[in-house]
Amino acid sequence: MARSSRTRFAVCVDNMDYPASLELHKVYRVLADREAEADGDLRVIDESGEDYLYEADRFLLVDLPAGTVRVLNRSFARHAAEAR
Repeated sequence: MARSSRTRFAVCVDNMDYPASLELHKVYRVLADREAEADGDLRVIDESGEDYLYEADRFLLVDLPAGTVRVLNRSFARHAAEAR
């Protein structure tokens, strides 16, 4: 699985068949995975806190300002530390 360090985010626009794992209209962190993307999938940190593959058309990738990305990344890191 090929991953890079660039953080991306996406909004869920279709949670059909996955209502417990994906919240409609929620922003999710996307992990880079070239192989998955080549197959039409995205690797997303879902409601379980784990990364899973979902069809890319369930999401709309969004470009966020750098400051917003920094705040979100700190928030994700803090949440992960508290969960341990």
